[in-house]
Amino acid sequence: MSMSDPLGDMLTRIRNGQQARKDSVLTPASKLRARVLDVLQREGFIRGYSSVLDGVHQNLRIDLKYFEGKPAIQHLARVSKPGRRVYSGATELPRVRNGLGITIVSTPKGVLSDAEAREQNVGGEVLCQVF
Repeated sequence: MSMSDPLGDMLTRIRNGQQARKDSVLTPASKLRARVLDVLQREGFIRGYSSVLDGVHQNLRIDLKYFEGKPAIQHLARVSKPGRRVYSGATELPRVRNGLGITIVSTPKGVLSDAEAREQNVGGEVLCQVF
């Protein structure tokens, strides 16, 4: 059975892993997932990720980050979904918690955080919000 929202699945795995206090979680590999994880790592929400070959399938091992016993990610929500895509221009990109969180955007220049997209003056599909 094919998955209708692979990115949403990865975000749910991260939320569930942090709720269960796991050190790391596995998710099937894809280029979009890896680019989103690059942004999360640059912004300090995860410790890192690595590619793992599990028999025939390629997976990504996501190392979760905690601060004083609490997850580094307090809120992780998918914005643009398969049934309803959400696009935004560079000047209308939403701010999360008045700039404390980030919005991850898929732009023609790659997957960027909202601050990077504003700096490069590009808009695109709003993928998710992280706080």
